[in-house]
Amino acid sequence: MLSAIQRLGGAMFTPVLLFPFVGILIGLSIVLKNPVFVGDLADKEGLYYQVLKIIEEGGWTIFRNMALLFAIGLPIGLAKTAHARAVMVVLVSYLTFNYFVNAMGGFWGEFFGVDFSQAIGGTSGLTEVAGIKTLDTGIFGAIIISSLITWIHNRTFEKTLPAYLGIFQGASFVAMLSFFAMIPAAWLTLYIWPSIQQGILSLQTFMLESGSFGVWLYTFLERILIPTGLHHFIYTPFVFGNIATPNGITADWFMNLESFTQSSTAIKDLFPAGGFALHGNSKVFGCVGIAMAMYATAKTENRKKVAALLIPATLTAMLVGITEPLEFTFLFIAPWLFAIHALLAGTMAMMMYSFGVVGNMGGGLIEFVTGNWIPLLGNHTSMVVTQILIGLAFTLIYFVTFKFLIEKFDVQIAGRGDADLKLHTKDDFNKKHGITGKGGHAVNPLQVQAAETLDGLGGTENIVELSNCATRLRVTVADPSKVASREFFMNTGAVNVVTNGQAVQVIIGLNVPQLREECEKIVAVHRGEKQAKREEDADIAPNPAI
Repeated sequence: MLSAIQRLGGAMFTPVLLFPFVGILIGLSIVLKNPVFVGDLADKEGLYYQVLKIIEEGGWTIFRNMALLFAIGLPIGLAKTAHARAVMVVLVSYLTFNYFVNAMGGFWGEFFGVDFSQAIGGTSGLTEVAGIKTLDTGIFGAIIISSLITWIHNRTFEKTLPAYLGIFQGASFVAMLSFFAMIPAAWLTLYIWPSIQQGILSLQTFMLESGSFGVWLYTFLERILIPTGLHHFIYTPFVFGNIATPNGITADWFMNLESFTQSSTAIKDLFPAGGFALHGNSKVFGCVGIAMAMYATAKTENRKKVAALLIPATLTAMLVGITEPLEFTFLFIAPWLFAIHALLAGTMAMMMYSFGVVGNMGGGLIEFVTGNWIPLLGNHTSMVVTQILIGLAFTLIYFVTFKFLIEKFDVQIAGRGDADLKLHTKDDFNKKHGITGKGGHAVNPLQVQAAETLDGLGGTENIVELSNCATRLRVTVADPSKVASREFFMNTGAVNVVTNGQAVQVIIGLNVPQLREECEKIVAVHRGEKQAKREEDADIAPNPAI
């Protein structure tokens, strides 16, 4: 069950990867249309303003279609085979679901307690998905429906039908079953969701009224659940769902950013829900302190090698908000140290919120600068300065705390133990695998790493399921005893490996989607060869129609 939930959490991250670019685009567009920065160029009748407005409108594409994006993003991570066809069927079925909701709500809205004659938005509980007026289930509904359809796909896509029904095989069969599954799904949604909406409104009130403690608890949970992969279920409903604001913190922040920049009222008063998107501060300020402490406590002769490990991992955390490459260097050596990290992260967010800092700051420094700091300069410069000062103070707190604890308890992190700190150059890698460049064979390092990773997982025959999240390869294996040691995976280029029964997570880094694709190619080739061998042994001629 944990493995399944982790795969779902990882799949949820697939569409999230699209948000940084459009967030930067919208943030810059808003800044460049602000008369505080560009003066008379911000004239709405001028070509300059109109071109920027057109660009900004294009940037809103993702934010205005988040439910649809999450629906089609999940099968990319959860479908076992034929991912493209799974995405197509999910798209069609999710739209069908919303048409059913629209029709049932129009006919029987009084029975369900939903008035479909109201305009969308506000307190009506209605929204629009791809032009369809429907119940506003946000990303929750999209994720549930998409998961259901993907489950049907995984169970039925490869089912063989009689020859006279061959036209309905594969994706068509999945679409047929999903069509009929959407009818009760729509009815149940209309019957249940209005009560859930009331619960969400109550939760919004509770979280906002809990103030600084609510911010601390939210941020602490977001960090402490990273090892389990369940942290996506903490921040996603707040940042992209309608838990804290009607359209999610990210969307509503950008929708109102232009008015925020022109108002002299404190941002905390204008957008109090922004306290639940401060978890990026531990990535920007906290990870730097952790890295400095790890470098300072390493043996003198190992510091150059440790720096080579820490600098890219820290920059990844600081700039784009992906922290696993750094955190997993110490997480499984000293889990209690990671708990300290989570406590400090929650405390930093709480302190910032207490001093009036709010915003859309779940990512890294790029998001901070383009979507928060630059737009808010002018009327809200003091808030930006306050955030930076508190952040730098916590960088120092992180450094002192981690340095003391590492030395006090002699934590054997990279560069402190007696084992050789293995950092191979590109030449070492090529030499090891016989890759000689121009005159050699066309094997790239990613292909080699994929082959080695599969070897470490017990070979292709030991692979049951394969998926990934932002930085981790998530695998279900048939026999956990065949999985190699942590050292084996680290020598292949991984940061670490986590095993929990048949569920295995190999921490790779930001190139994990490409590595997964290479692994899937190898698995597909191996299984194809195995199937061909079975047919040959059984003296069965292949079907030319396949």
